[in-house]
Amino acid sequence: MNLSLGVAVLLLVGKATAAFLTGSSVIYSDAAESVVHIFAVSFAAWALRLSHKPADETHHFGHDKISFISAGFEGSMISAAAVLIIYEAIKQFFFGVELANLGFGLVITGIAAGVNLLLGLSLVRVGKRTNSSLLSANGMHVLTDVWSSVAVILALLLIKATQWPWWDPIFAIMAALNILRMGLKLIRASLGGLLDEADPRVEQQVRDLLDEEMTARDLAYHNFRHRHSGRCHWIEFHLVFPNDMTVDRAHDEATEIEANVASLIEPHGRVITHLEPRSAERRIEDWEKP
Repeated sequence: MNLSLGVAVLLLVGKATAAFLTGSSVIYSDAAESVVHIFAVSFAAWALRLSHKPADETHHFGHDKISFISAGFEGSMISAAAVLIIYEAIKQFFFGVELANLGFGLVITGIAAGVNLLLGLSLVRVGKRTNSSLLSANGMHVLTDVWSSVAVILALLLIKATQWPWWDPIFAIMAALNILRMGLKLIRASLGGLLDEADPRVEQQVRDLLDEEMTARDLAYHNFRHRHSGRCHWIEFHLVFPNDMTVDRAHDEATEIEANVASLIEPHGRVITHLEPRSAERRIEDWEKP
């Protein structure tokens, strides 16, 4: 994340210089997105540190959910940048297009695209490996910058080839719409995390494992629930044991099942079970009712 912030600052300097020297709205759109990126990455870097802070007396489940807030903030910033870019491009349609030094703009934009492609793919890969929605969101943001740079390069090449300057605002709007799409996608993911939206892929994996465990041990389970808190997956379910099984034995069986489920979603699986006899199976307690 620190590397992402450093790269964003360096690329902003280059893009802002290119936008000033060329007068291109599509390069300006790329630079504006980089300004937003610096604010978003700064917030994300702080949030990443906070998300790894252990549970304390006032936050018993840790601080993981800050990653969803960070992703929502980043998505909002991206969306705001997209709206600004569209505004500037439309204004250019009315007041005309004046361009210069397009070769310099192409070189700077090409370098920025290559650097951001490597950085974005790295952030997304690390985010998936560590179950960090925060790192994944930042990686997606960096990759939107790549698409913006690609739009810049195409626009400048077309302008040089056709001598028609209106490619500039047209591609600026196209890039902005893609940025807006990615921003809304991040906001949607943020809201899903804050509202404990279930992950169908993880749920299916856990249910498949539980079905195997229940068959092998002649047990049953129900009241399955799970949520992703940003870094950890929390999984809860009821285990049903024969009436004549001792508490000791049931506890040992439950502990083994919990360990197997947790190992399935390492390294941040948290599993909670409720033990009940077969005679009470599927009885809904008052405290469980919605």
